[in-house]
Amino acid sequence: MIAPVISLRGRDFIDVADLEPGDLRHLLELARDIKAGRWTEKPLRGRHMAMLFQRPSHRTRVSFEVGIGRLGGATTTLTSQDVQLGFRESIADAARVLDRYVDGVIARLRSHGDLLELARFSEKPVINALTDHSHPCQVLADLLTLDELHGDLAHEHLVYIGDGNNIANSLIEASALAGFALTVITPPGYDPDQAVVERARSMNSGRHNVTLTSQIEVHDATAIYTDVWASMGQEDERAARQKAFSQYQVNQRLMDSAPNAVFMHCLPAHRGEEVTDEVIDGPRSVVFQQAENRLYAQMALMAELFAG
Repeated sequence: MIAPVISLRGRDFIDVADLEPGDLRHLLELARDIKAGRWTEKPLRGRHMAMLFQRPSHRTRVSFEVGIGRLGGATTTLTSQDVQLGFRESIADAARVLDRYVDGVIARLRSHGDLLELARFSEKPVINALTDHSHPCQVLADLLTLDELHGDLAHEHLVYIGDGNNIANSLIEASALAGFALTVITPPGYDPDQAVVERARSMNSGRHNVTLTSQIEVHDATAIYTDVWASMGQEDERAARQKAFSQYQVNQRLMDSAPNAVFMHCLPAHRGEEVTDEVIDGPRSVVFQQAENRLYAQMALMAELFAG
């Protein structure tokens, strides 16, 4: 059995940058053991988790609910109709109430600031299941996928094309933590959060593994990653974004210029916009492996947060 990482016990998991390099390596090893059936413990036996979702969810909800069940725990899922944070009651009050019922909170919220406030007033661990700022659980699954495919993450060159959104921010932090090269290609004006970039550069002691550009160049990529051009809550920007991103589609011609790259997407995909059917359904697409690995990466994370 892999020894638990004591530093993770009882902590919140808000961003990829909350981890240490050793934490990340341990989580990936544990996730692989869980997936292979070599690790079958039940650290959540007798524990109850609240799932707090302000946004619709498919992969996140199912993977967490199934993972909690397999770890021996139980869940209560609450939507924005059940807990109206900041409207029906304050975030602080909601956190204090949940603390008295459950052993941890998994929150998929619109605002990252609301998540930070929830974590500040909650004594129990809070896991970020997605905010407008970051999507760390998805990126843990992405790293697990690359680790399965290629082995040493430090040899990866991941090229992200599209909006400088929550996925881009979490990939930037992951690049600093795992030491792989990352190129983020966005249209002008759609850059990732500069504070995230600076934090990542400070994390890896000045080794600049992250390149930001608007020029599309992918020939030496080991993975090409994209996401939707307009996320939930940006529907009113859809027309403007389609125009700005029209040259940033991942199509077969682009993939042909990176012969060693796999294709990645966090899903759901807007087929015909950021990616073509030919690519997402093609032999180099690993999008469903990524989706599957949400389950195992999150199980490993929860096993560590609730170890002992």
